[in-house]
Amino acid sequence: MKTVFISGCVYSNLFYYFKRIIAYAMRNNIFFIALVAAMAGFLFGFDTVVISGANLPIKQLWNTSPWFHGLFIMSMALWGTVIGALFGGKPTEKYGRKKVLFWIGVLYTISAVGSALAPDPYSFSFFRFIGGVGVGVSSIAAPTYIAEIATTRIRGRLVAMYQFNIVFGILIAFISNYLLQGFGGANDWRWMLGVEAIPAIIYTVLVLRVPESPRWLISHYDDAKAAEKILTDLGAENAKEEIASIQVSTGHEVHHEPLFSKKYTKPILLAFFIAFFNQLSGINFILYYAPEILEHAGLAAKDSLFNSIAIGGINLIFTFVGLYFIDRTGRKNLMIIGSLGYMLSLSMVAYAFYTQAGAAFMMSFLLVFIASHAMGQGAVIWVFISEIFPNNVRALGQSFGASVHWVFAALITLLTPVFLDQSKGLLRNDPWIIFVFFAGMMTLQLIWVLTKFPETKGVSLEDIQRKLGIS
Repeated sequence: MKTVFISGCVYSNLFYYFKRIIAYAMRNNIFFIALVAAMAGFLFGFDTVVISGANLPIKQLWNTSPWFHGLFIMSMALWGTVIGALFGGKPTEKYGRKKVLFWIGVLYTISAVGSALAPDPYSFSFFRFIGGVGVGVSSIAAPTYIAEIATTRIRGRLVAMYQFNIVFGILIAFISNYLLQGFGGANDWRWMLGVEAIPAIIYTVLVLRVPESPRWLISHYDDAKAAEKILTDLGAENAKEEIASIQVSTGHEVHHEPLFSKKYTKPILLAFFIAFFNQLSGINFILYYAPEILEHAGLAAKDSLFNSIAIGGINLIFTFVGLYFIDRTGRKNLMIIGSLGYMLSLSMVAYAFYTQAGAAFMMSFLLVFIASHAMGQGAVIWVFISEIFPNNVRALGQSFGASVHWVFAALITLLTPVFLDQSKGLLRNDPWIIFVFFAGMMTLQLIWVLTKFPETKGVSLEDIQRKLGIS
């Protein structure tokens, strides 16, 4: 009963603050619209991490092997995400950003309810797959939409709001998992997964109030009048001038031009490497398997779930830091700082496992790792990918970057039980090797950032194209 009461209080307080945020947003049109679109990120974060609390109970319930558990239980949502990322660019480009944002909410709702009620691992996998498709499409449509409605001065912060909502969703998922322990007995995990339906329904209703992207309206319908009205409502300082700039840029574009052409080689390579290095940092490995990693370090199951909340809290705090600095110091400086933090923290976590330095020592550097990610890669990736492609292929470029990100996320999540399973894992006695590998990859990321990464701070979307030699 105590857990039920605490859970009720927490959700009541969250609902109160959510209403306060919405009330403020309603007085600031562009912030409201960006916030609603970014709520797709909240569901993305929640859906991605909520499985961490259900991981061990499901393994025990259905007595799954490491390979089966990795493929059908833990990584199935990520394979859905890969499909969503690979194919979500086409409908986002063809039908518009708003319609796709709405259907993302529908997919999340179906997934949450279906996963909670699933009678067997196969139906569970199916509904998790559907949610994954929503995550994959979300990582295309939401950043693209926000980038296209934002002014140059605040574009980084508004698009990064999507990442903030991702980590906010991650934190709430960790808190929810912790509080719902004991709520439903053996069915705790069903409540953990099913509660996602509440924010999914709220988001789906709210997204009906947002306008279509003005850049998409011009690019696909040459509807300057509607686009100008939207930009004016969004607070653009000179809507007519901005419309003219978009029309000039659009006039240089060839519609239905293939993404994979020599013209777009540079943004394609940039999108590939930032997405590749994002996952080879080990971020999804740690978020998905945080309780299990902490148990390997010697923490009890309940303590490991509680400490997962600390991971989510640090993620949220330092995402704020990234949001503050992304339009001040720029994307490149945040990537450099993040890379250095990755290298230090991953090396120290490896050292902790190798020397058995203790759970507290390891936990402190896991938090440094999360902080480094939150203000570096985490804050930058979706902003950067949404900036580097021109209007006519932006959704497709976002789709490519997101699909690279999710393919590697799925592979890492699939393979983790094979290496980390407590009874059969190949590296169950030597998990430090995994962290040494990730630290090495972050050294390569630092070299790439220093030599190849362009700064896009304070540059209009149209000028970025010229900077990259596209137009």
